[in-house]
Amino acid sequence: MHHRHQRHAEHPDPTADELGGWFAGRLPEGWFQGPPEVSADREEILVVGALDTPELPADATQEARASAVAARIQRFREDTRDERIRIAREAERRFGRTVSWGAGVGEDRRLFTTLSVPHMTRLRMSERAVLDTLVDAGVARSRSEALAWCVRLVGSNESEWIGKLREAFANVERVRSEGPASA
Repeated sequence: MHHRHQRHAEHPDPTADELGGWFAGRLPEGWFQGPPEVSADREEILVVGALDTPELPADATQEARASAVAARIQRFREDTRDERIRIAREAERRFGRTVSWGAGVGEDRRLFTTLSVPHMTRLRMSERAVLDTLVDAGVARSRSEALAWCVRLVGSNESEWIGKLREAFANVERVRSEGPASA
């Protein structure tokens, strides 16, 4: 039986520094301006790099700039596809997580084939009614999409609070790593 997402025994929980260092060392020179942004959760590693800005005439319109940026990102996606697949397979074997990619120019970021993970939830009738209302109102096409919409809404409206929670968890991990080694 094949368990694709089973953690590698040597790297049960890689740190952000370990992941960032591995990808910085593994990626070909010149792909990105500087080291890529590497983030991860329990299922996925997301690698996003900055591309150079396309050269345009000084009087280029906003539409021309947007078109050039979209084309630059698409060219990167197509030109690096085979090598990205090889690197992703290597990382998936090493870290036991799916690798997704993205690229950006300035503030414009595009993610390629990011993972959408199904999660089992146990919702009460009143909670299901909220999701059904969002579906009935056309905000979402399904309960699953409505739930994702709710999560995004909380994430954006409570980003400062969520940031504090993440900081607290990082401090707990730091203190835990400084403690005595387990047998």
